[in-house]
Amino acid sequence: MQGEERITSDPEILSGKPIIRGTRLAVEFILEQLAAGATDAELIEDYPHLTREDILACLAYAAWIVKEFRPVPRTA
Repeated sequence: MQGEERITSDPEILSGKPIIRGTRLAVEFILEQLAAGATDAELIEDYPHLTREDILACLAYAAWIVKEFRPVPRTA
């Protein structure tokens, strides 16, 4: 997975949700902010320790999850 050096998970931090390494910023939070219309520049301004590469790693992680997810077929 691309960006894996930036995304990590620790059961002691945010109940094990994927986060940006070295922060308490969940990948989920960054994706929600982007989906709501926040720009990279706005996120970096609000969270100065965040980088564009961190944001791209979140997007790469989301793409990987979607690619790997295999839903269970519904039965009628």
